[in-house]
Amino acid sequence: MASSAGHLRPGRYLAFFALIVIVLYALVFLTGNHKPTPKLGIDLQGGTRVTLTARTPDGGQPTRESLNQARQIIERRVNGIGVSGTEVLLDGNNVVITVPGEQGDQAKNLGKTAKLGFRKVVANATQPVVPPQTTPPPATGTPTSGAPTSGAPSSSAPPAASSSAPPSSPAAGGGGAAGALAPQQSTTPAPPSSTTPPPSSSQAPAPSDGSVDAQTAQEIQAAKAVRQNKDLIGADGTPNQDLLAKAMAALTCAPNAKDPLEGNDDPKLPLVACGDHDTYKYLLEPEFLPGTEIADATSGYDQQRGQWVVNLSFKGEGTKIWADFTSKNVNQQAAFVLDTQVVSAPNIQVAILDGNTQITGKFTQSEAKDLSDILKYGSLPLSFASSDATTVSATLGFASLQAGLIAGGIGLLVVFVYCLFYYRLLGVLTILSLALSGALVFAVLVLLGRWIGYTLDLAGIAGLIIAIGITADSFVIYFERLKDEIREGRTFRSAVPRGWVRARRTILASDAVSFLAAAILYVIAVGDVQGFAFTLGMSTVLDLVVVYLVTHPLVAMVSTSKNAFLSNPRNLGLGAVQQVGSQRKKSTSVGRANVKEA
Repeated sequence: MASSAGHLRPGRYLAFFALIVIVLYALVFLTGNHKPTPKLGIDLQGGTRVTLTARTPDGGQPTRESLNQARQIIERRVNGIGVSGTEVLLDGNNVVITVPGEQGDQAKNLGKTAKLGFRKVVANATQPVVPPQTTPPPATGTPTSGAPTSGAPSSSAPPAASSSAPPSSPAAGGGGAAGALAPQQSTTPAPPSSTTPPPSSSQAPAPSDGSVDAQTAQEIQAAKAVRQNKDLIGADGTPNQDLLAKAMAALTCAPNAKDPLEGNDDPKLPLVACGDHDTYKYLLEPEFLPGTEIADATSGYDQQRGQWVVNLSFKGEGTKIWADFTSKNVNQQAAFVLDTQVVSAPNIQVAILDGNTQITGKFTQSEAKDLSDILKYGSLPLSFASSDATTVSATLGFASLQAGLIAGGIGLLVVFVYCLFYYRLLGVLTILSLALSGALVFAVLVLLGRWIGYTLDLAGIAGLIIAIGITADSFVIYFERLKDEIREGRTFRSAVPRGWVRARRTILASDAVSFLAAAILYVIAVGDVQGFAFTLGMSTVLDLVVVYLVTHPLVAMVSTSKNAFLSNPRNLGLGAVQQVGSQRKKSTSVGRANVKEA
């Protein structure tokens, strides 16, 4: 038998709900930045979101350990930008970088593998066909176009230049090492990238499982077979001219040309790589010093040269290796190779024993800082391709937020008008319940933004707007069940507990289906759709809290009220069904009387 409304003690339910709200808002104002503002996504506040897809040389799945390590390194790079509110998250096999505000362009280059290594130059050759250059032609005695030569070039050899760095990162320059390398190597301006992948809008979408496609894996293996052939350099240190000619012919050095070996070269094998504004191709020995031996990297302005430089210092073991190499290879070239491309190939003039090395070139201040940050924070264990890059201006973000709020306000207004017109005072209880539900949802969004980094985006707002209908639907189910009970001849007071027992089953079933759909959508979806599913599922759960702790207790209080206005069914939108119930009750009474007479 259903319990009466008097046994419900609605005051306790309302007090418990009030306690929940007080605790939540105490946490809002006493933790974090003490501001009641949710964390907004870039589509609402403006910013940049970059999605990086991991690539492996064999086209297989990247390991979780390597993905986590890559995320941590990229996060350190992002923090180096100096913008607050940035975040780096793993989304399956993708790394998603979000940078709010107007400084997010740098984030597009943070997925650079930054695999730095030091190799000895064995041979170089000019390109057979090169675009017009402003760089002075190489000095007399340099190799002719397409003619590889063995041995170390003299100090008059042209400087090597990188073709892998993006426009916002250093990509060129000869270099010096603590003032000991040939100064003429630092007069080459920074060239544009030659192997940076084109903008994401022109790239083919990466496979959803995070692995590279079969064609890309085949390109990587084919490039390795030609440009990293172990027989390129003989046992006596001289190049195999036939293999070298084939390797250099297979290598394309041109602006925006994609190098399949970028970040995927084997440091234990020789390498044929581009340099000097994509005009020179170099044959390099296996790596003798890895970039992991760099202890620190800083950018600064060289007053003597009048240009920005990158200063390197090595760890203990790296200092010994570098000192030993420079001592044995005076008047020979050492190539600084970043992501399979030569950043600098200075001529060694004296031994460098203290491990302090300088990479110079006509870098801008931001280019020098970008390179120093990349080298300082370490190289990534995987190579990445930018599968998506989205930039939203702050103005557009504000307009989107405003549009979302207006849409939510219109939805609430329509629900309010409908409830007031159809349910009268019960409609007022609906409006009050929705307001309290909104306050609860808002507090939870603020706290989730602080605790788990949840960001509210446009898709999330859409989920909240739909949740208004789900919450209102719970009230409609309850009120219509009350009408059914009154239609059967019961009073409003007796109809409340009976109607609630029957309505809550339907409410639970409805919300369970909605929550299950949101949960499944969250699991199988990615990106913005997950934000929609998250807010929809969260609002569905909070709907149950409001219905159980607010709506039903308030209706029970009204049903037991001694106030004639509040307890009058006509003022509650129940007058018509009460008349039907009264007529049905009279008909039942007449029928019973006739049976007795018979």
